[in-house]
Amino acid sequence: MSRGWIAIAKKTARSFGSWIVVLIISFPLFWMVVTALKPRVELLQIPPTIFPRHPTLGHFADLLLRTPFPVYFLNSTFVALGTTVVVLVVGTLGAHSLARFRYPGREWMARAVLFTYLLPHVVIVIPLYLLVAKLGIINTPFSLIFTYTAFALPFGLWLLRSFMSAIPPDLESAALVDGASRMEAFFDIILPLALPGILTTALFTFILAWNEYLYALVMVSKDLNKTLPVGVISLLTTGFDVDWSLLMAASVLMSLPLVILFGVLQKHLTRGFGTGGVKG
Repeated sequence: MSRGWIAIAKKTARSFGSWIVVLIISFPLFWMVVTALKPRVELLQIPPTIFPRHPTLGHFADLLLRTPFPVYFLNSTFVALGTTVVVLVVGTLGAHSLARFRYPGREWMARAVLFTYLLPHVVIVIPLYLLVAKLGIINTPFSLIFTYTAFALPFGLWLLRSFMSAIPPDLESAALVDGASRMEAFFDIILPLALPGILTTALFTFILAWNEYLYALVMVSKDLNKTLPVGVISLLTTGFDVDWSLLMAASVLMSLPLVILFGVLQKHLTRGFGTGGVKG
């Protein structure tokens, strides 16, 4: 067999293996959507049906019209967007300081920030709860924004610092020579060039705040202030039964914002993580 045929066979085998892995990983998502479309009589049918014989959107209608799911959705959106905005504002300014200015303790501060990111979240549940209670924001969405910012900001600082360190200082110096202020140079030069890192940080932060369960369970007990992970579980599961139809419908709706964000920002996400991993 010639080398050309061997190369083609290897490429075909790799492609086939890749598709097998993709199908295995995608099957739970496929089953989630299929289950959400099945009538209740088909859910526990043996043998199970792969595709629903009589697909229905009634579970989605029940979820949106007869449960507090829309309230939980709005709470999660507010918390995720609020956390993302705070992390981006503080993270871009802090990363620019760590990348451009020299002052005593700069490297120590950068390492301390990274150390806080390495701590397991469950270790600091009680200290954060006590701090939030002292601030008087317990049982409100602002307690979650405060907590999630503490988790996402260290990663955002290091990622954005990598991007800003890679930007040639001469560009900023040239803007300053031309009469721009430090902040004008920051907004006109640094931010546009660091856009992939900013979008990557925003996506990472949004996903963390959207999916987080433990702190949402601890910090918020008032039903109308709950976010989706806690609200859906408490709404659709009991000690004796699980409403699988509504739970899968809720899972589909909860996944849509993340799927859309990944589709729109996929290129920037790959570039952002790649750059953040090789520069620093």
